[in-house]
Amino acid sequence: MLATGRPAAPAAKASRSPRRTLTRSALITAIFIVPAVVIRVIGLHPDPVAALSIYGAAVVSASFLLAWAAEAAQIDVSGGFAIAVLALVAVLPEYAVDLYYAYVSGHNPDYTQYAAANMTGSNRLLMGLGWPVVVLVSIVVARRAGARKPDSVALEPANRVELGFLLIAGVVAFVMPASGQIHFALGLALLAWFGFYLYKVSHGDVEEPNLIGTAAALGELPDRSRRIAVIGLFVASGVVIVLCAKPFAENLVAAGTELGIDRFLLVQWLAPLASEAPEFIIATIFAARGKGTAAIATLISSKVNQWTLLIGSLPVAHLLGGGGFSLELDSRQVEEVLLTAVQTMMGVALILALRFQRAAAWALLGLFVVQFPITSTSGRLVLCGVYAAVAVAGLIINRRHLAATVKAPFVGTAIRHSGHPHQQPEAPGHSR
Repeated sequence: MLATGRPAAPAAKASRSPRRTLTRSALITAIFIVPAVVIRVIGLHPDPVAALSIYGAAVVSASFLLAWAAEAAQIDVSGGFAIAVLALVAVLPEYAVDLYYAYVSGHNPDYTQYAAANMTGSNRLLMGLGWPVVVLVSIVVARRAGARKPDSVALEPANRVELGFLLIAGVVAFVMPASGQIHFALGLALLAWFGFYLYKVSHGDVEEPNLIGTAAALGELPDRSRRIAVIGLFVASGVVIVLCAKPFAENLVAAGTELGIDRFLLVQWLAPLASEAPEFIIATIFAARGKGTAAIATLISSKVNQWTLLIGSLPVAHLLGGGGFSLELDSRQVEEVLLTAVQTMMGVALILALRFQRAAAWALLGLFVVQFPITSTSGRLVLCGVYAAVAVAGLIINRRHLAATVKAPFVGTAIRHSGHPHQQPEAPGHSR
């Protein structure tokens, strides 16, 4: 009896470990979510700075819940429609605030600047900070692991599909600063391009998901328990985001006034940093564990989402809010959109060869940091020129890969994550 009973102990211990992880994560997130929900439901109106902290913490916590659920859902998701729904739900925290600003701008033109600020901030933050940090962490980890002078992170051939989608969307996006508006027709075109991107991803080769932390604990649960937990997390995070997006957005503006901080800059950087924190943290953890390629691929996919779905949704929200068919941009907003567009082209141009060099990472990070003390129009235009010059140089150096990248969205094969992370992935074309 003793001999047959002993081996069961490690298994029992292993089965309890995910539940401890889930319990700990639930308690930590509840600490930040419950106060915001209670204050919102009973109708209290704290000081703007305090309210910003309370609702901001709730949005960040809800973003973590949604990120864990979206990762774990990859185990059970199959089929293009399910993947499309999952992709749309997963971006809710990032876009809820911006779409609120765009909606209100339909009947209050003062909010147009905040819609533009949040969109440009989230895009520049992702490419200017997220991309290079993940690459640099990956290189440091590779060196410590004994690799001989690593100076880059290699991407998978399938990542050329995402680059192609981003390259074409990036070129089309120059219509915004050129016309001084985000027109409804451009929005529909970008939404259609995003839809085609989802189609390509949903029909791509299957690859087993990489789960870490709380998402991995969810993945270890029995099928029925996992599915119930994932659905519960989706519902809970969605409710929190719907409840907190409006007061978070409003108090973000009010807190800027109270603190004497430029409201445009506060909306441009603080809101995106709050909503994208989970994604950045998860990607950095991947990189720290030696999975740099998977980490940067995830952030490239997120950039495709932002540069298509987010921008495309803004004029739609503006129209639904009572505005016209175009979201008009003033001169400051045109400069910010132009700066974001040339940064996007620079980032794509530097990795067309499917190698993210350390020098490219430092260049993106350096130019991202340099922008903050620049407050004049001439300074922003000079920075646009620097981004454009580096982008042109990158296109020239990597010109052999340009045609393949442009064709990749139409003829290439993407990768989608599906299947249990502890099982061998099935062959492409087979469903579970």
